[in-house]
Amino acid sequence: MLRQLFNLKFWVILLADIGLFTFSLYLSFLMRFDLLVPQEQLSVFYNSLPIFISTKLLFFYVFNLYRGMWRYTSIVDFISIIKATFASTILSAALLIFLYHGTGFPRTVFFTDFVFTVGLVSVSRVSIRIFYHLLRKNYTLISPFLYKRNYNHLKRLAIIGAGNAGEKILHQILNDKNPEYKVIGLFDDDRSKIGTFMHGISVVGAIMDLVKYKDYFDEIIICITSATSEQMRNIITICGETGKKYRTIPRISELINGTVSVKNVRELSIADLLGREEINNIDKSAISKLIDNKTVLITGAGGSIGSELVRQCLNFKPKKLILLDISEYNLFQIDRICCKISADALIEPVLADIRNTESLEYIFNKHKPEIIFHAAAYKHVPIQEIQPWESVFTNIQGSRNLINISEKYQAETFVSVSTDKAVRPTNIMGATKRVVELLIQSLDSNGKTKFVAVRFGNVIGSSGSVIPIFQEQIKNGGPVTITNPDIERYFMSIPEAAQLILQAGAIGKSGNIYVLDMGKPHRIDKIARDLIILSGLEPEKDIAIEYTGLRLGEKMFEELIATDEVLMPTTHKKIMELQKNGSFNKNINLFINDLVQTAKSHDIETIKTKLMEFIS
Repeated sequence: MLRQLFNLKFWVILLADIGLFTFSLYLSFLMRFDLLVPQEQLSVFYNSLPIFISTKLLFFYVFNLYRGMWRYTSIVDFISIIKATFASTILSAALLIFLYHGTGFPRTVFFTDFVFTVGLVSVSRVSIRIFYHLLRKNYTLISPFLYKRNYNHLKRLAIIGAGNAGEKILHQILNDKNPEYKVIGLFDDDRSKIGTFMHGISVVGAIMDLVKYKDYFDEIIICITSATSEQMRNIITICGETGKKYRTIPRISELINGTVSVKNVRELSIADLLGREEINNIDKSAISKLIDNKTVLITGAGGSIGSELVRQCLNFKPKKLILLDISEYNLFQIDRICCKISADALIEPVLADIRNTESLEYIFNKHKPEIIFHAAAYKHVPIQEIQPWESVFTNIQGSRNLINISEKYQAETFVSVSTDKAVRPTNIMGATKRVVELLIQSLDSNGKTKFVAVRFGNVIGSSGSVIPIFQEQIKNGGPVTITNPDIERYFMSIPEAAQLILQAGAIGKSGNIYVLDMGKPHRIDKIARDLIILSGLEPEKDIAIEYTGLRLGEKMFEELIATDEVLMPTTHKKIMELQKNGSFNKNINLFINDLVQTAKSHDIETIKTKLMEFIS
């Protein structure tokens, strides 16, 4: 408020409101006495005027009507005007009754003054918005007529989708002070919208009509967040037929703050064709309770999942965020990203190896992390098959190091990122992850630290995902190599996975494994073909497809649960709790000690045999 005292616009608005309040009350007296106010009632008007003005100013301040940006007046401000005027009317009536015992003051004036005040103030605020709208649009008064400057240099834009997302994008474009686009029309398959107008722009026709109007626009933005994978494929086909560039808005799960913006418009990705249902029931209050004002440690912070956990955590205002990674380059990159997202956040990049207990001891002693998200791991299946000892040292021994030191320093919550490859594993990576799951299940659920594991499938665009490989092969002209035409995998986006990991950490119970709902598995062959189409090419005509056979340790189909495991619902429909079946081994630490010693021999077959025998 102190700053506003030095703001000329604030005083102009304040004085204007005082004038409107005075005029409103006088109009109310005129209405009451048929436009001729008796002399004795003029005295009542003058005596009551300070009360009406002061109570209105008080409640207009309370309802933040002097703190907004008046050029952006909206329905919310109109509702606030009604609330403030109603409250001031009640208080004014109470004061008049207390001071003058309610005698001599016409009661109908209260109602008419309320109506006039709301109307006059609303008109004044809308007038300000109209003024700034005309100013932004460069309208000029040269004669008695308004005309608009020529915007022929702008890119002509067609928007697909006349729903909420389309409205937000359109509104931002129309209100941009330095616009890049001129919207020529909207296209939507809802027949009831065709022929209507949104912010003065026509809903021209159905989506299939885009081809007919292709000479009238230069680019297309797809603004349909609820489209299924089949609908999105149809839209892409139609857009392709226009020969024009087309992009889309991000899915809500991709956004840090959930706000759709023109700046976020991006190229279409395979995620848009997988048709996964958007997360719409994240319990932000539970996550905030977990993270807000806490010291949070994220291992593997520069990796695919780790870096997204960092981004999501920043949205919940941790006291300190410790970024731990063994890769100097990845750590440097995520630290830079954090500075861009939140300049005020306290970020501590830490270059360390989770296999080194002395380093972990130093980190925990110095920073005292309360919440740990453990995403560091070796994940590339074929590489771990030929060097299984590294997977044992990092995925198992490193995880146990973190678990032990988290217990020692009495951290509040420890969340381990697991994988669907831990279910009936046929490879070293999955087997090591399964051991960590069993280790977490074996821990004392009544201890100071809550330990949970979160199991899910592949994430789109991760460093170990097949999708970036396909994209690189397409960019190089092919061929696209697929191990088997029938191989299937579960997929989810990285932001979705990170949000659900946070949610599982917030609602989870100690010693439990939580499985994320991955939807239906997708054929890798279909994904490869969709990526080729997204690139504007035709599979097997422009880009060849080759089948190379399964890689070492690779499964045809991944599973989220084993045959002897049972899932139970939680408070979140996309997170299931794995019911304990009592099969975990309480002597698991003895096994890990023995396995680590065996790993030091670098004997591949012995390591594999010992590992697979234990988890079978």
